[in-house]
Amino acid sequence: MSENPSEKAPDAAKKAPEPSGVDLARVALRAAKEQARARGDAAQQKKQARRGGLRSGARADGRDPLALGAAINRLITERGWEAPAAVGGVMGRWPQIVGEDVAKHCVPEKYDEDERVLVVRCDSTAWATNLRLLAPTLVARLNEDLGHGAVRQIKVQGPGGPARRYGPLRVPGSTGPGDTYG
Repeated sequence: MSENPSEKAPDAAKKAPEPSGVDLARVALRAAKEQARARGDAAQQKKQARRGGLRSGARADGRDPLALGAAINRLITERGWEAPAAVGGVMGRWPQIVGEDVAKHCVPEKYDEDERVLVVRCDSTAWATNLRLLAPTLVARLNEDLGHGAVRQIKVQGPGGPARRYGPLRVPGSTGPGDTYG
């Protein structure tokens, strides 16, 4: 039996082709259109909220009662609190994002929206060093969850020093042991 190249062609045609650059571009365009539509809906809601005024009629308008979740989402959108709200959700899910072991020793403290920096405090210098090594991976994971560029950097802080003690044996203006050791 001799194999005919024309017999192999139908088998090759049955296999699913790899997505080409054109197909990938179509997928990206579809995603961009969906995001633009979502932003347009948010802008429409902002316009409706600004209009206000006295109206009456059978059609739905901005004065109709909203479900609590919809009202909160509207408030977040109107005030521009999307990124801080998303980061707040991440802080609540910190153990699921970084893992139970790391979450026991490292806690997110604050998020600077302007700088897009998440500050994390660790309970020991060893854990702080470990988290500094994991920071690029965590930034990538957070941006995957929140959207690209939501977190640019993680600032890791070690444990805080002991509270300053004030009392009768202190010299006024003393900064503590730093006076002795420079």
